[in-house]
Amino acid sequence: MKSSEKSKPSLSRASERPGALWCDAADRPSLCWGRVPALKAPQRLLKVLLAAPHEVVQARFRKHLIPGLLNPGAAASSHTIAMAFFRSVTSDQPPVIEGDGVILRVPDLSDYAEWAGLREQSRDFLTPWEPVWPVDDLTRGAFRRRIKRYLEDQNSDLSYTFFVFRKQDDILVGGLTIANVRRGVAQAGSLGYWMGEPFARRGHMTAAVRAVAPFAFGALGLHRVEAACIPTNIASTKLLQKCGFVREGLAREYLCINGKWQDHLLFARLRDDALPSN
Repeated sequence: MKSSEKSKPSLSRASERPGALWCDAADRPSLCWGRVPALKAPQRLLKVLLAAPHEVVQARFRKHLIPGLLNPGAAASSHTIAMAFFRSVTSDQPPVIEGDGVILRVPDLSDYAEWAGLREQSRDFLTPWEPVWPVDDLTRGAFRRRIKRYLEDQNSDLSYTFFVFRKQDDILVGGLTIANVRRGVAQAGSLGYWMGEPFARRGHMTAAVRAVAPFAFGALGLHRVEAACIPTNIASTKLLQKCGFVREGLAREYLCINGKWQDHLLFARLRDDALPSN
């Protein structure tokens, strides 16, 4: 065996889908075709271990990476392990993010029945905090258009949407989006989320927001993630604070929610902000 091969991550033989990118501890990049880690269905992901500083990966491979879990603290060690996914497989192999008791993945057409059922069941619970729902919002056709828009926005680096599932039984509990991604001198995005009424106040969304942070600050390379909530939404305010977001001000009549222009509290978390200890 050549010495250069000894440093490769251990990859089990799996599907013939191409597109794995790996980088060893000495920052030697290589493309791996057809040899990828075996994963349980229905994930079917090309998963790769990266042992190089995440800044190096972002700078050198930014155009080739799609959402993954690059550890925002990876700069502290050149041997920090992180995960990434190759952009060429965006369409049928979306990223999956695991958190404390939850799994986040990109929505799929097969999620329609469960999504529509949960949204309808939670209609009265959600409508005070959301824009007015279109008349056909819960129809299959509207969901199909929604999925198409999600994929277009992700491929255009504008927005990244995830459904949140309870890990123990793969039940859909809510959704989360990093939207309005701005590049250039901003490197920022806006966080939004919703939770089905039967699963509210059980810590699922707190876990989901904490889990998506490494994705936002690592794989997406954002410097700042913003969020806004109506002042009377105490549960959302507490959630953001638990997840390290800092209140920055009040925006008058910021968004049209439930048919009315409403004031919003503004929060933000920066890449280097630490999570609260409690």
